[in-house]
Amino acid sequence: MKVLIRAPQLTDIPAIVRLISELASTAGETSPITADYVARYLTAPSSRVLLAEVDEDVVGVLSYSIRPDLYHAGDCCLIEELIVNHKWRSRGVGRALMAELRLRLAGCKEVSVGVAAQNTAALKFYRRQGLVEEAVLLEKHL
Repeated sequence: MKVLIRAPQLTDIPAIVRLISELASTAGETSPITADYVARYLTAPSSRVLLAEVDEDVVGVLSYSIRPDLYHAGDCCLIEELIVNHKWRSRGVGRALMAELRLRLAGCKEVSVGVAAQNTAALKFYRRQGLVEEAVLLEKHL
């Protein structure tokens, strides 16, 4: 199996919507994601997306943002979503996305991700990628 990691094209918008919706349904939720929102997201200057493709099928997405950080006096990366289609998990797709992300973070001072405390599989995955627990993320949905 060959995993191709690439930047998205406008024709990939339905696949991105599908993967985000799959993530939400796994958590028993529904995402308000739309094709129009994805199109706007893809053109936002600080937002970036990587896609994982196997046999011309998009099976994974990693969205992240790069932002300046005062404390670190440099750019930092926030992983927003990393989603691998359930049929492709534990087959190297997430690792391939993270490896490509690391190549793109030259000059960044830090990479971080928020993970639900009960998502033990994601916590284990990120720990294997070298991320460690350093902070608590608090949030309030508006």
